[in-house]
Amino acid sequence: MDFIDALSPNFDVRKTPPDMVVLHYTGMQTGEEALTRLRDPAAKVSSHYLVEEDGRIFHLVPEARRAWHAGVSFWKGETDINGRSIGIELVNPGHEWGYRAFPQAQIRAVTALVGDIRTRWMIDNGGIIGHADVAPDRKEDPGELFPWKALALAGHGLWVEPAAAPGAPLVEGAEGAGVFALQAGLTRLGYNCAPSGVFDAHTAAVVRAFQRHWRPEKFDGLADGETRARLIALLRAAS
Repeated sequence: MDFIDALSPNFDVRKTPPDMVVLHYTGMQTGEEALTRLRDPAAKVSSHYLVEEDGRIFHLVPEARRAWHAGVSFWKGETDINGRSIGIELVNPGHEWGYRAFPQAQIRAVTALVGDIRTRWMIDNGGIIGHADVAPDRKEDPGELFPWKALALAGHGLWVEPAAAPGAPLVEGAEGAGVFALQAGLTRLGYNCAPSGVFDAHTAAVVRAFQRHWRPEKFDGLADGETRARLIALLRAAS
């Protein structure tokens, strides 16, 4: 693949080979602004790649090094997500600056990039996730407009479309075995959602992140039948 070298000083040593890809949006008004920040030593943030809206791919940090993109995060019991992942920033102003659809040129580029990365590292489909998945209490990116389905249909990531299951939604404040099972399923998939049987604000944030990724048409944090059916189907697909 063709990359534009724009190396960042913001990285350190990996202790283990990467087995995840984490997708972000830049959340800044321009790609130039984002690229400057990702290369600023004072900012102490970086990613391995930045993909512009026109499809140009900037290479910032060698894949064998640990970039600083995930922050406080969790997936499948791991808390050093930076140490386990390759971070890809997609230029998009994000929810703060006018969130918009990702152009086809950008999606083609990131799809090819993920495929290229997977030729070098053992990354399974369940390890291709978003920033909101690993940090649901504080992050929304890459958001509900990112075409996770198209990426999965290209062979990268998980996607299911089961029939919705009947039943009343589980909502914040609910308690009981159904909530416990929901939390256990989300934890098994990878989220930090230890089962307590109490549908608290954190559980709602996790459900919302799950929906942004796997049910983007409605991401209200309510675990309705469709949300629960998709979770069950994803657990089967990932096993």
